Order: sequence, then structure tokens, then C-alpha cells
Amino acid sequence: MRLNPLQVDLIVRTARQVLGPAVQVTLFGSRVQDHLRGGDVDLMMEVAQPVDTPAVLSARLASRLSRAMDGRKVDVVLKAPNLSEQAIHQIAKQTGVVLCG
Repeated sequence: MRLNPLQVDLIVRTARQVLGPAVQVTLFGSRVQDHLRGGDVDLMMEVAQPVDTPAVLSARLASRLSRAMDGRKVDVVLKAPNLSEQAIHQIAKQTGVVLCG
């Protein structure tokens, strides 16, 4: 996994502040592969309660994390009971690394 402990802590703290303490955060994509270089940070954040305005919430989380990580591009995919499951959710679950939850 190509995130340092400070970055993991920042991601987990931010997710919990915005989505609550029970959020599960999964890192997936190129950042889980140690032999690669560069790449954005792909995160799936899963909650047990429905979310309002998921696109706005996802964008807010991504921009907040991006600013805190010196402009590194961050993509956030939300998973909640009121959102339809997409292929990206399965990819994250199968290939990702759970950071918290």
C-alpha cells in the first residue's frame, strides 16, 4: 500500500468527521500496488445509513482530502443503503485494503 501512516490517519479522521465513527474506508486502485508509482487515491467509503446528496458529499470529501494531501487527486466512491451498487463497489471490495471499519 502506497500511503504513509499520516495519510491513512488523515483519511480515516476526515471520513469519521464527515460520515460518522462507523464508516468503513477502503483504499483501492493503483495505490494498493506497491510496485507502481504515482496515481490518484481511490477510496470507497461505506456507511450503514442512507446519505443525502451523495454526489455533493463525495465531492466535498474528495476536495477536503486533496487539499490536506498537498493537491494529490482523490476520488471518493460512496456506498450506502439508498445508493445502487455499481461495478466499482465490487472492484473496491475485491481488490482494496480496508483502512478502517
